Amino acid sequence: MLFRQSIGRWNRSRIRPCDLALFTFVGWVQQRGTQHSIQALGSTSFYPTYNHSLLQIMTTTNSETISQDRLLDDLDRFARVRQSIARTIDDIVDNLRDAETQGEALSGKLGLEREIDDLNRSSINLKDGVFRLMVLGDMKRGKSTFLNALIGENLLPSDVNPCTALLTILRYGKDKKVTVYFNDGKPPEQLEFADFKTRYTIDPTEAKSLEQNNQAAFPTVSHAVVEYPLALLERGVEIVDSPGLNDTEARNELSLGYLGQCHAVLFVLRATQPCTLAERRYMENYIKDRGLSVFFLVNAWDQIKESLIDPDDATELAEAKAKLDKVFRANLEDYCVVDGIDVYEERVFPISAIQALRKRVKDVNADLSGTGFSEFLAALNVFLTQERAIAQLRQARTLTKQTLQRSEDAINQRIPLLEQNVVELRDRIASVEPEFAQLNGIRNDFRDEIRLMRDQKSREVADSFRDYVFKLENTFEEDFLRYQPPNLGFLQFLSGGQRELFAAQFQQAFQQYVNDKFCAWSLTAERKVDDAFKQLADRASTYGASYFEVTEKISQKLTGQKIRARVGTITDDDNAPGWAKWAMGLFSALTGNFAGAAMAFGGFDASSIMLNFFTTAGITLVATSIFGLMIGPITFVLIGLGVGVLQTDHARRELVKATKRELVKHLPQFAQEQWQPVYSAVQDSFDRYETEIADRIDDDIQSRQAELDNLLKQKESRELDRDAETARLRSLQAKLQSSGRSLEKTYQDWLGQQR
Repeated sequence: MLFRQSIGRWNRSRIRPCDLALFTFVGWVQQRGTQHSIQALGSTSFYPTYNHSLLQIMTTTNSETISQDRLLDDLDRFARVRQSIARTIDDIVDNLRDAETQGEALSGKLGLEREIDDLNRSSINLKDGVFRLMVLGDMKRGKSTFLNALIGENLLPSDVNPCTALLTILRYGKDKKVTVYFNDGKPPEQLEFADFKTRYTIDPTEAKSLEQNNQAAFPTVSHAVVEYPLALLERGVEIVDSPGLNDTEARNELSLGYLGQCHAVLFVLRATQPCTLAERRYMENYIKDRGLSVFFLVNAWDQIKESLIDPDDATELAEAKAKLDKVFRANLEDYCVVDGIDVYEERVFPISAIQALRKRVKDVNADLSGTGFSEFLAALNVFLTQERAIAQLRQARTLTKQTLQRSEDAINQRIPLLEQNVVELRDRIASVEPEFAQLNGIRNDFRDEIRLMRDQKSREVADSFRDYVFKLENTFEEDFLRYQPPNLGFLQFLSGGQRELFAAQFQQAFQQYVNDKFCAWSLTAERKVDDAFKQLADRASTYGASYFEVTEKISQKLTGQKIRARVGTITDDDNAPGWAKWAMGLFSALTGNFAGAAMAFGGFDASSIMLNFFTTAGITLVATSIFGLMIGPITFVLIGLGVGVLQTDHARRELVKATKRELVKHLPQFAQEQWQPVYSAVQDSFDRYETEIADRIDDDIQSRQAELDNLLKQKESRELDRDAETARLRSLQAKLQSSGRSLEKTYQDWLGQQR
């Protein structure tokens, strides 16, 4: 049954350390992850319990339904842990900054600028602590009613008739405020809530007319931001409410552009209209295999009985619900598989949004039993405060440990060098020049491999696009028939006054066809890019191991002793240099872009690169351009058929044939023109990846050299107080170790509370 009494299994989400997106040239604003194995996060004493603790934490063995109070309490508890760890990181950053400042006048800086900057950004992300949820669904599925019930106040437009016509971002603010942002250069406009509801909602009739004419309700408006002092929002939950799925393709692309910035999707369906063609099309194009965490909310489950002949017949009602359960499972189960595990029971929830809203308007803490909200809130609670929380804290913990280890190495290398005189120090620095040359060689070799992969994959993806375009004609007649709306008026084009309506309906069908086809292609293209970055992640591991061996040799030659004893392979966190970890994607979530997260830390965000390009190219612009060239010849063909023929199904078939003939004329030029933009977009993502890695390796090499040069310069200029400097460095070391233990205790205590 859809209604469940418990959360039976771990509600797993994909943790995607290295996420790269590939969007098709026509603006499919979607992304999924390039999933690289993160063995380093559980294979050593660095993460002594990770391999088992995550499963233990996420498994619920007893029945669980919760109130919103429980969700708020758990969000508060996680926020306290997050802030505590952020404060500890701030202490580490402050101590390192102070030490570097003091070092300038003493034995020189330790060269930890990159580590300090990365750690500071990690702290900022922890403090922000936003969980973004995007609400998707067709018009009149009750999205706004659901959201109002979730937040506990009748805030968003949710009357019987009006439809939300703008993408609306709902976030916390001390003062109630609505700001509308425009895309035509007009400055943002602040409105009262009543004015916002009046001006930016439309009734279904108008919405349907706009859809048929492929027009946006408010074409000059980008989105609206609603700030409100609500408890759920104050806990760091941010909600993106989208227009209906049947809004224009351009508006759909705007909604999709926010998906990569959200942690989960709440997809609202309606029990009395189970999985329409538009919903199935949307899920197939934009949800399936995109690496998104999706909750399906089947709204209006309580209205099933209203459609029965005898609403009071319990047997008939049970049979109707059982049939609907089978329908929804058949349509949704493919979207509820995570890492091969069926999570349908943890992802699909029948609800009554209106019943929940009625209860919460009267009493925000009302018992929501029987509305489906308690079960959904329990699953959402697990997802936000455990699954996403673990990923967020683990990333910060990993980066902190790396910084502490790099600082430890620098201190342990500096102290023995204080004992050497200027001549000895100069000789030893000269002795490691070959090793520094080796480090530069590793950078160059890895960079060359990235470039080779870039050229291969850019051409492979661009060629696959061109081949795909050429093959469209093979299946066009069969495929395009289903895109023609059933009410397409073939006689309308004979009337001058209605010909534009016919053209608009036909154009929308054509745009949907093109959109769907290239969404399918984009998944294949994404897999090619995914595979490439997985290979590069493996190569980063190999190069990182070689790099580590060379840096160890440098330390031994400089000090005459082994700086630290380590065992294991490069998959051990202690052994991987920072740039290699970044290249393997271990810090991707530091940007806060988790759902389909991007490998965006340090300035690299492949999803943004693709998004910017494909949004500019645009499915709407491309389809409209081609359609404008085709509609004239197609019209002449239909006129030649005669009125009698236009009243039969033969007209549809002839329309498809005529469309195919015109489309085939333009495909070769179109494929050739778009080959280079697709090639360049893929190439750009690799170039950004290469630049970030090369910069990080250069920073590491230069900081190691600068550390030695700083010490030599100070020794050449004056006599250092070795004892005082040693004491200062040991004091710094003790402070860092103490902070590291404090962070680890906070983290482990929090994990223990989840078990």
